[in-house]
Amino acid sequence: MTAGSAAPKPGDPGVRTGRTAGPGRGGSRFGRLLRGGRLFRVGARGGPVLRLFARWVRRPLLPAVRLWRRNIQLRIVAGTLLMSLGVVLLLGIVVIGQVRNGLLEAKERAAQSQAAGGFSAAQDRAATTPSTSGQQDGGRAGSSVNWRSTLVEQLASGGQSAFNVVALSLDTGDTASRGARASGEVDPTTSIPADLRPSVAQGTGTFQKFTRIHYTSGKASEPGLVIGKRLNDADGDQYELYYLFPLTQEEDSLTLVKGTLATAGLFVVVLLGAIAWLMVRQVVTPVRMAAGIAERLSAGRLQERMKVTGEDDIARLGEAFNKMASNLQLKIQQLEELSRMQRRFVSDVSHELRTPLTTVRMAADVIHEARVDFDPITARSAELLGDQLDRFESLLSDLLEISRFDAGAAALEAEPIDLRQVVRRVIGGAEPLAERKGTRIVVLGDKQPVVAEADARRVERVLRNLVVNAVEHGEGRDVVVKLAAAGGAVAVAVRDYGVGLKPGEATRVFNRFWRADPARARTTGGTGLGLSIAVEDARLHGGWLQAWGEPGGGSQFRLTLPRTADEPLRGSPIPLEPEDSRRNREQAAAGRDQESGRLTAVPAQPVGDRSALAVPPRLPAPPRATVDPTALPGSGARVVARAATDGDGGGVGTAGGNGHLEREDGTRGR
Repeated sequence: MTAGSAAPKPGDPGVRTGRTAGPGRGGSRFGRLLRGGRLFRVGARGGPVLRLFARWVRRPLLPAVRLWRRNIQLRIVAGTLLMSLGVVLLLGIVVIGQVRNGLLEAKERAAQSQAAGGFSAAQDRAATTPSTSGQQDGGRAGSSVNWRSTLVEQLASGGQSAFNVVALSLDTGDTASRGARASGEVDPTTSIPADLRPSVAQGTGTFQKFTRIHYTSGKASEPGLVIGKRLNDADGDQYELYYLFPLTQEEDSLTLVKGTLATAGLFVVVLLGAIAWLMVRQVVTPVRMAAGIAERLSAGRLQERMKVTGEDDIARLGEAFNKMASNLQLKIQQLEELSRMQRRFVSDVSHELRTPLTTVRMAADVIHEARVDFDPITARSAELLGDQLDRFESLLSDLLEISRFDAGAAALEAEPIDLRQVVRRVIGGAEPLAERKGTRIVVLGDKQPVVAEADARRVERVLRNLVVNAVEHGEGRDVVVKLAAAGGAVAVAVRDYGVGLKPGEATRVFNRFWRADPARARTTGGTGLGLSIAVEDARLHGGWLQAWGEPGGGSQFRLTLPRTADEPLRGSPIPLEPEDSRRNREQAAAGRDQESGRLTAVPAQPVGDRSALAVPPRLPAPPRATVDPTALPGSGARVVARAATDGDGGGVGTAGGNGHLEREDGTRGR
């Protein structure tokens, strides 16, 4: 505790009597207290309070910090001002120090010269004054006092307020009774430094010290220089004689110099800031112009150019930027023209091929109907001809549809539909293929309506493609079709347990004419454009079509659509990675994800032990889950309440049985 500070009382806040308040034991409800300049921990409950206080303090500073980070001109000017201010302060300190030293040295030399003359005059006067040794002690003391008073008056009369004179006895007791004399109403007791008198009393030379001169008349004190020396009076008694030189003029001169330097320094700093602002503006303005034009170019306004003036570096930068923009515009126009030609070529070829294809189809139908009269080889050729013509027609239809998407001519005819009916039609059409493959199609989540504004024809085409691909690549195992709805989204996921997808293939599977196994035959007569058309249909609805897969663990394709046609999607009620994936099973086996509400995995069954199902099985419906209407935070995560009892995930809004709504990137939000 520093001297002069008040000691804490037992009743003061934050002071505990009887024991020392250590970390975590302070009686205060705050986590930290600022005491004596140090930060002490006194509890754990103050953390939220401190965080709220820090947030309250930081909130007004955020706009300034954002402006500082985004404005290079402000940073350069502020840096220039700070450095200029530092230079001006350093220069002012040096100049003021030099001026002060010069004034004090000049005053000191003049004072020493004046004091030396006074000391010499006092000594000469003592030598020429007759001795009073015949008088008694009392008379001698009074004579000494009178002599000193006269001496002080005579010595001070030549100063004309430039200095004052003080005479003191060597005895440090009652100096006033021992003949203390001073001129100009100077208070000798407080004006003469206490540490100077012993040096004068014991030494033989001249001693000096800077001090403040005080007056008995109530006049304000002022700085001064005190020069003292021990002398002998006319009676041979020793006394102290001091010259006090006020430094008022020097102080006024120094104040004037300080004010002049401060004014000039402020003017210089402001002038340098203005100069820096103007200079930086000449550089920053073209850069900002280039940034704005670049943003407009990226927005499609390819005709934007910079205004170039002069021949300096900025002008060359503008010319290079304009040349780059012109080249980009030319290349983009060439690519757009090439793209238009390609789309027109595909569309024209597709339309032109329809006339000869119709003729060939009529001839092929005649040959196909008469194949019973042909030999086996010719009859088989007629069958192959019909199959390939069917595939050719499908390919032409897909090419025409792709050309419509490329040209932006695809139109959406959205109306409220129940996705359960669409799924039933798709499964009914895929049943013959599933019977041939020995695959069972299982539907989950169809006990409650799953309604969305969508184009039924396009959604059915997407789901038919997904289901047929799952049956074809499912290796005879079950295919699970799951429906779910939550918040503003509905989703349909198609899960198979076949060969799966290798890492990186989930993004390439939607490319045109792409196949995971190029050597694999297309037993269903696919064209290689189905998934490409499906993803374009999903985008036309404002939805997502995503894929997940693992080698040997099957794959899952998820179609997510908004309930309302113009509503943006924020998440999906079905996770992209199924709960029965290899990774999730390993986590469950390790005990890290127990009781997480995972999906009921459909066990693989041997092909020979299963009979074809005429109607897809329907699992019992669990109790309907309640969707929290407040479960739509601004971050985009939708929370869907989980069903009260464990089921197979068939209820609407179960979000895959885990109570989460998954975003487009595959992450789950709570």
